[in-house]
Amino acid sequence: MKNILRNSNKTIDKDIFRLSVPAIVSNITVPLLGLCDTAISGHLGSDLFLAAIAVGTVMLNVIFWMLGFLRGGTTGLTAIAYGTGSNQEIAKVLYRALFISLIGGTLLIALQKPLFSFLSLVASPDKEIIPLVRSYFDIRIWGSPAMLATMAISGWFVGMQTTLFPMIIAIGMNIANIIVSFLLAFPAGLGFEGVAWGTLISNWFGLLLSIGCMWWFRKGKPLPLIFSELLKGGLWKYFSVNGNLFLRSFFIICVTMGVTAAGARLGSRVLAINVIVMQFFQFFSFFMDGFAFSGEALIGRRLGEGNFQLLKKTSLRLVKWSLFTGLAFSFFYFFTTGKIASLLTDSIEIQEGVAQLVMIITLIPIVSCWAFIFDGFYVGLAETNKMMISTLLAAIAFFAIAFLKYDNGIMLGTSSNLMIWAGFLSYLLIRGLYLGFMWPSTVKSFRTDALK
Repeated sequence: MKNILRNSNKTIDKDIFRLSVPAIVSNITVPLLGLCDTAISGHLGSDLFLAAIAVGTVMLNVIFWMLGFLRGGTTGLTAIAYGTGSNQEIAKVLYRALFISLIGGTLLIALQKPLFSFLSLVASPDKEIIPLVRSYFDIRIWGSPAMLATMAISGWFVGMQTTLFPMIIAIGMNIANIIVSFLLAFPAGLGFEGVAWGTLISNWFGLLLSIGCMWWFRKGKPLPLIFSELLKGGLWKYFSVNGNLFLRSFFIICVTMGVTAAGARLGSRVLAINVIVMQFFQFFSFFMDGFAFSGEALIGRRLGEGNFQLLKKTSLRLVKWSLFTGLAFSFFYFFTTGKIASLLTDSIEIQEGVAQLVMIITLIPIVSCWAFIFDGFYVGLAETNKMMISTLLAAIAFFAIAFLKYDNGIMLGTSSNLMIWAGFLSYLLIRGLYLGFMWPSTVKSFRTDALK
């Protein structure tokens, strides 16, 4: 009996790492898209170009983060359809996502002027770089349909139990971006605008590469679907899943920007320290997202198959690997925070500020791993309402801790940087605790529905 259980665990682990490793590699390459633009613009002869790229990239990232449901929602619903073996449902989820990508991307292009005006108010860039930011934004926004469609196709691949092709797409886009942006900026003499055009071209190249990967994955066989079928069956469920993910992304962005805003209230030194600390969280997230993607694919598949025993075993193995990863990173950060900070900044003052937060940095992985992995589970079940609620409650806790003083009554204000990070840790912890607490009853309700 023990041998059977051991073999079963090995099979599950094999599936987990087959999906997780390419996803981790893909996650690590994604920031290179913005880093490439930054590196090239840093050699154009003016700091204004570098600042404009940074602001423009943040603006566009906010837009694409908000529309990230095109990946997550597509993954969960595709994985369930894959488990049921319904090619029609698999096709329906994909084409719905692509249709929304086309409409959404077209709307972003059509509304680029008011969108830029709004994001400029939020980002508040210096007046002298606004024309450069606008130029960068106006060029790159034309890649929105391609970017959104590529996100949808990558999510579809994960639902189809492969993260290899999303990795190929991400790496291919980055290589294209590096080569084309460099050629347009320097040999072609387009300078700053050449960087934007290079990234735009890499977006559309990414879509072509995605279509090519689909053709290879399907062995040249089309995935047919009658257009009228897009409006039939599960349409409310589709929009409900993605609507909840949209709101969840909004709350996450509010907290992320809240960390920056709260730090800015305490001065530029604190703001710089917090940028470094956030890098520790983001690096860890690359790894945890890989396991979360595995959860999305495998949990959704087992739900579609109706195999709740294997669903339970898979979730337990994923929790164990997530806990191990969190502990490993916490241990690593505890002993290396100072050395890593010295690599990220030459400022002794900033290094000392980061060192003072070593316990916060150490706690981030072990506290946040639960939120990551349970997010993956709920995406796999397409039960995104609980994800949205958990993020809302966690965001409220963050703002209550980071933006309120309690000395002489309750008043608006940021008391210390430690309170900012205490609020952030609370935000991460509440998300994981809520979803973990709701998990047994959620699975039980799905099992009950399956037996009816």
